[in-house]
Amino acid sequence: VQLQASGGGLVQAGGSLRLSCVASGRTFSRLAVGWFRQAPRKEREFVAAISWSGGSTYYKDSVKGRFTISRDNAKNTVYLQMNSLKPEDTGVYYCAANSAWASSSHEYEYWGQGTQVTVSS
Repeated sequence: VQLQASGGGLVQAGGSLRLSCVASGRTFSRLAVGWFRQAPRKEREFVAAISWSGGSTYYKDSVKGRFTISRDNAKNTVYLQMNSLKPEDTGVYYCAANSAWASSSHEYEYWGQGTQVTVSS
């Protein structure tokens, strides 16, 4: 499975962005997908994840109520809608896939390249 993340950019605090993670491979619809981010000089951290069916979603506490993860298996795509963005949301965002969701990046087998999100104050 190959993953391609896109949709990052520069936005003012309070603004919105939608990230997309497009996958190739027939097994994508059976994989859980997670979004992680990494700020400069910080470790990569879990942001959100979604089960293979889309029936279960999981979020980092600080993004609950602001971010929404969803998927369209017919399009092999997972989305991360980010609203009410804050400067602390700044970082490189990565999507990753695995047989089951996890909050630890070490559990994910497949990774996409990152997309930069910068939130200005």
